[in-house]
Amino acid sequence: MASFSFGAGNAAKLLRIPFYAAGRLATLVIPRTADGWVFGCGAGIGDGALALWNAAAPDHPGAVWLVGSDREAADAAARGIATVRKNSLRGFWRTARARVVVVTHGFGDVNRYGVSGAFVVQLWHGIPLKRIGIDSPVTVRVPRAIERTPLAPIARRLLAVLYRATTRGIDVIPAASQLVRGRLESAFSLPDDRVPVTGEPRVDVLAHGDPADRRATARAAIAAATGPFDPATRIVLYAPTWRDGEQDPAIPDAHDWAALTEILRREDALLLVRSHPLGAGEYLPPAPTDRVRSLGSGLVPDVTPILPGIDVLITDYSSLIFDSALVPVPVVYLAPDAEDYSRTRGFYGSYDDVAESGWARDWVSVIPRLAAVLGDAEDHQRRIEHARAVSSRVHEFRDGRNTERVYRAILSRLGRARRDLRPEGVS
Repeated sequence: MASFSFGAGNAAKLLRIPFYAAGRLATLVIPRTADGWVFGCGAGIGDGALALWNAAAPDHPGAVWLVGSDREAADAAARGIATVRKNSLRGFWRTARARVVVVTHGFGDVNRYGVSGAFVVQLWHGIPLKRIGIDSPVTVRVPRAIERTPLAPIARRLLAVLYRATTRGIDVIPAASQLVRGRLESAFSLPDDRVPVTGEPRVDVLAHGDPADRRATARAAIAAATGPFDPATRIVLYAPTWRDGEQDPAIPDAHDWAALTEILRREDALLLVRSHPLGAGEYLPPAPTDRVRSLGSGLVPDVTPILPGIDVLITDYSSLIFDSALVPVPVVYLAPDAEDYSRTRGFYGSYDDVAESGWARDWVSVIPRLAAVLGDAEDHQRRIEHARAVSSRVHEFRDGRNTERVYRAILSRLGRARRDLRPEGVS
């Protein structure tokens, strides 16, 4: 399983400083085309970038998606999306020539060396509960080789300077609500006018069409990715969040797996395990069972469209808490390391603000909660109401028109930027 840590990523970032400098010099002399748009997404062909592509690309025939793998290229081709390899010379050229650069994770979604000077749209990839960006100490974590040396404080300060210099180049990052807006402004060191409250394009799919149709489409997608199941079978999704490359502390042991499998069998349910694509850990029951299946990013790059097809979510600090609340999906909270995570990573507010008090700390505590939500209509409804309450705090819009509002915000800000660049006296 893939693993990544901020320390390793920051080591690479420091080594790339000369390339960033060269890219900056190149973009000072390479003219950007007024109608050029490039798109990229760290999760593949999906998320908010795909929603915005569908809205904006028809107006910009030269738009292109920058891909990093054969899988992404094939997925784009299936949708009729033109692509260029992001780390190729052509990828640099298209990024350096683009007036608008659209990303969801970071500048590495496109060609990172060609971004400077572009109009940057950062769609992000979920409402943060855990602290992100410059708000989190892990963002400036130094490589292990120097973390206990006198160079560590210097490296952390340099990383903080580089991070702020980079994120201040973001021109638009949409927020789901005023509450979320404050978190994004803080995390990315941005002023109010760059963080419009429009809703997130990535969740529009959860509002389009009839709820029954959304559920049927989602369950068909799950079956296509993981194998067929009975239409009456209920689906439980386990989605732990990323722990900076460390192993998930809640991986079930043999006893946990046995108890889980029994509950799934008794309640006619299926457990889908979606570990974080950058995380670490193995989720294999000791005894093979068709009741537990993987739903990794290699099978389903963008999990949001399948949320209407699930019946229970088990997670800790994932932004899926907020996405699934739009369905709504009842949540069982499993957080064995909440206090330690709060100390090392931090939350916006406290974990109690979102998770119900007395959240589970191990699978022994999860099992009866899962049995209740699957087998007790009153418990199920209570968790549904809790999900609705969570959604009401973080989502200002639920009308499926977030992408439309974001696109208008981009065009409006682009128009102001063009006017600001006109010589004095020119109308």
